[in-house]
Amino acid sequence: MHLATPGRRDAPVPPDDAGVSFVMPVLNEQRYLRRAVASTLAQEVPGPVELVLALGPSTDATDVIAREIAAADSRVVLVDNPAADIPVGLNLAIRASRYPTIVRVDAHSELVPGYTRRALATLARTRAANVGGVMRADGRTPFQRAVARAYNSRAGLGGGAYHGGTEEGAAESAYLGVFRRAVLEEVGGFDESIRRGEDWELNLRIRRAGYRVWFDPTLSVVYWPRESWSRLVRQFRATGAWRGELVRRYGRRNSLRFFAPPALVIAAVVSLIVGALQIAGVVRGRAASATHVPVASYAVLVGAVASGRGGGRGWRDRLWTAAVLPSMHVPWGVGFLWALVRGARDTVDTSRLSGRNTPLP
Repeated sequence: MHLATPGRRDAPVPPDDAGVSFVMPVLNEQRYLRRAVASTLAQEVPGPVELVLALGPSTDATDVIAREIAAADSRVVLVDNPAADIPVGLNLAIRASRYPTIVRVDAHSELVPGYTRRALATLARTRAANVGGVMRADGRTPFQRAVARAYNSRAGLGGGAYHGGTEEGAAESAYLGVFRRAVLEEVGGFDESIRRGEDWELNLRIRRAGYRVWFDPTLSVVYWPRESWSRLVRQFRATGAWRGELVRRYGRRNSLRFFAPPALVIAAVVSLIVGALQIAGVVRGRAASATHVPVASYAVLVGAVASGRGGGRGWRDRLWTAAVLPSMHVPWGVGFLWALVRGARDTVDTSRLSGRNTPLP
């Protein structure tokens, strides 16, 4: 979502060779932490770099691997994140870092070659406080590829710029993000009371402080989605709950697209109730039948996406796509409505708490 009015304040532009700090929260990443670190440190920038890993309480060999990496490369710094929460880990990593530009990296993402150099150039050119690019979801199993297709579809995640936008400009938020430290410090860093959606909330404060958040479609990051149905459902229920919490806190500052999944859930419940009453002969008529139109329209949309170019190549791919879309939307909507009434409280994304969550070896 692009904004009509860019920020009025310019972020500071440090010298080209002033250095870059990469920050990465880590939890149960033993299967691919080495690869994630290697791809991050392979980024070519003019000045010095460091990578700060915020280590959550992993139950696998992640911490052992992280210590081995840090012992072999002085650019890698370790900090403990006993709370496990991503915003807490990010703040700890940022405070432990040294350089004036902060690059957020997630362990289940891969920065493409040239990402950081391009982001630095865009920051300098636009004088933005934060710049991000496109989340390019990918997968290796049939299920994960279906989730990736849903992520990359406007019907899947609602058409945010970083899910496939092509027009450069001021934006509502940014995926991951390349930040100016001075602005992060000015606005107070990540809000540690928010467990999901912390990036959107931080970018809201950056924009309210008068700075620009910028979307550059030439930047892309490979993202590996959850690889099982149960993990996907748990992830999206938690994400929806924290969006409901953000709506409680910030109201209409949230984009209208965030209200589509809960509207779907409400429409489905109404349709089920009316359908049961129709079967029992309690209600009749066109008005009652009209309550099924929203759910029927959604089913048509899912069918159109699954059978179209974005649904995959064969009938198996298309069936997976048709199954994945409601598996994302319905849990998201249920979590949203629950939190809208009661608040997100201590809702945690349990999809990352054990075992592997990406297909990387």
